[in-house]
Amino acid sequence: MLMTDSGQLARMISDARRVMIFTGAGISTESGIPDFRSPGGVWSKMSPIYFQDFVASRDARRESWRRVFNRTEGWTGAKPNVGHYAIADLVKRGKVSSVVTQNVDNLHQDSGVPDDKVIEIHGNASYAKCLQCGKRYEFEALKPRWEEDEDLTCIFCTGLLKNATVSFGQSMPEDKMLRASEEALLCDLVIVLGSSLVVYPASAIPMEAKRNGARMAIINREPTDQDPFADLVLHTEIGSLMTDTMALLDR
Repeated sequence: MLMTDSGQLARMISDARRVMIFTGAGISTESGIPDFRSPGGVWSKMSPIYFQDFVASRDARRESWRRVFNRTEGWTGAKPNVGHYAIADLVKRGKVSSVVTQNVDNLHQDSGVPDDKVIEIHGNASYAKCLQCGKRYEFEALKPRWEEDEDLTCIFCTGLLKNATVSFGQSMPEDKMLRASEEALLCDLVIVLGSSLVVYPASAIPMEAKRNGARMAIINREPTDQDPFADLVLHTEIGSLMTDTMALLDR
């Protein structure tokens, strides 16, 4: 008798000792957040602002902040979906040791995953940071300054403030990438949820786990270049799959 998709995934999770979850835009599209590259996605509606342009041009900074405060990019304000809550449940049960995410929407934390379990390799769109000293700023505190046409700088060191996402041309956060690599070497199962696995160097993380002996499951609507290396490949909706998988794990 053939095992169902959810049955196969539940068996892999049950057999694993330490699971790493790797998420991409596909898990958050079910919360109404557009992805970046597909038709109708973020970058089909507006051009990205490159990091070097943000640093060099006040006009580019004003446009970047306009997108933040008008929520033009659609990254914030959404709610977690059942896929996010399933991951949070697996973390709570002690099955999942870390959630490595390419997403910047803060939905893993909003669903109940402790912040120290989430490794945001592309940053976070829900707050700002100083590019020089790293001081965190909340958007609500910055909006009046932006409305007064102020060029937003740090009150402690005068460095430029920017939303805490990793922009095109900006260096990846070394500490987060190192943590992700360490988790890849420690896990015995990596589950990819909603990532096309085309953005490097993030896309190398699941394969690092696989090369170190971990099993790998890829759940994504479209095929990925890493499908041939995976132990389980499912082209299906994440929310319904994870709901059924959690039900099986509860039996």
